[in-house]
Amino acid sequence: MPDDIHAGANLGFPGARTLLEAFHTAVAAASPARCLMPGSLPGGDLLVLGAGKAAASMAVAVNRQATGSVRGFVVTRYGHGLAAGEDPGEIEIVESGHPHPDEKSAAAGARLLELAATRRSGETLVFLVSGGASSLAAAPLGNVTLEQKRAIADFLMRDGADIRDINCVRRHLSAIKGGRLARAARPGRVVTLAISDVPGDAVSDIGSGPTIADPTTGAEALAILERHDVPGRAALAAQLLDPRFESPKPGDADFAADRAEIVATARTALDAADEYLSARGVPVRRLGEDLTDEAHELGREHARLARESAKAREPLALLSGGETRVKVRASGGRGGRNLEYLAGLAIGLGGVDEVVALAADTDGIDGSGGHAGAVVTPEILETGREAGLEIRTQLEKNDTYRFFEACKLLVETGPTRTNVNDFRLILINPTAVEAALD
Repeated sequence: MPDDIHAGANLGFPGARTLLEAFHTAVAAASPARCLMPGSLPGGDLLVLGAGKAAASMAVAVNRQATGSVRGFVVTRYGHGLAAGEDPGEIEIVESGHPHPDEKSAAAGARLLELAATRRSGETLVFLVSGGASSLAAAPLGNVTLEQKRAIADFLMRDGADIRDINCVRRHLSAIKGGRLARAARPGRVVTLAISDVPGDAVSDIGSGPTIADPTTGAEALAILERHDVPGRAALAAQLLDPRFESPKPGDADFAADRAEIVATARTALDAADEYLSARGVPVRRLGEDLTDEAHELGREHARLARESAKAREPLALLSGGETRVKVRASGGRGGRNLEYLAGLAIGLGGVDEVVALAADTDGIDGSGGHAGAVVTPEILETGREAGLEIRTQLEKNDTYRFFEACKLLVETGPTRTNVNDFRLILINPTAVEAALD
């Protein structure tokens, strides 16, 4: 088991090593040190700005590879800053709130806008963006307050809204998102380097696209608020429909010279895990890298596939990624997308032999807890009962963390400082897999 993955006491089962090493391999493949190549950077002097959970590690990679002078500022999540011995040069690293923006998020947003306007002649603005940027750098637009933005995003997340819809709303309530940061740097070229955490990998959705022209409109954002019956939306309607507050659009001449490159995606991580498994003789079936279903429902569907596949009694890996949704049905619970997926999977499997699974977020944080995810074993339902917990009850209360913690089946990595979203691996006939490895 990799040294930087800490697992619960019950992870000595057949298949545990393969699950954890495949996850470790996937995360490592999406790290900025591996995926941010020198050819991605423009030559000459750089003004480096950035936001996201990978921002600090991306800044280090850029500082190491740049050919000219480098100065700048990036914001990342608390605890996701520099590792020992890392050198960002003259790029300042700060930390702020996620998933809820705080006053430091607002200060970071203001600082990014201020610095964008200081681009010097001969400098290229390089913007580093990764998942989490939408919360980490906040700059409310017009009459919108930080509290309103925070409440709206929180409501949409708890209501199970698709992340692309959430980011559409964010873009139209922000003075920095939806291409507005790039507009602040004009005249001048902007190069955006992104690590994608959004299904479909639309660069305008990654961190809500601060440097990318916005294909959506304020009217679409209002329709999303109405569809989810968001409280207080009426007070925002006039601003959302006001052309003066509309974001820049694709085809805008000011963006013609810009370049955007996505340097890592869910596919990057899944390809690495696929290669790892295949090299060890495990056939891999890919179920999709951009799945956005409700988490526990997707778990049940994957359980059905796993049960059917297990009948052949042959080794097989079912691999998938994306960003599932959680509809919060109860208050006071603790969990995350991956724990809810695994709860649905465990219920659907019903203790079937020779099927184990891992689901975890590649950023190291599932939901708001300190865990990346967890694993499922054939004994999990009985283990929970011995601890006095029923998994169905905990799922109904959105309190799956308590169940997996009691079963000692959580997986903890700490911040990985990358983010290509969820990693899910179901391993069928793991005894045969690890017997072959030994």
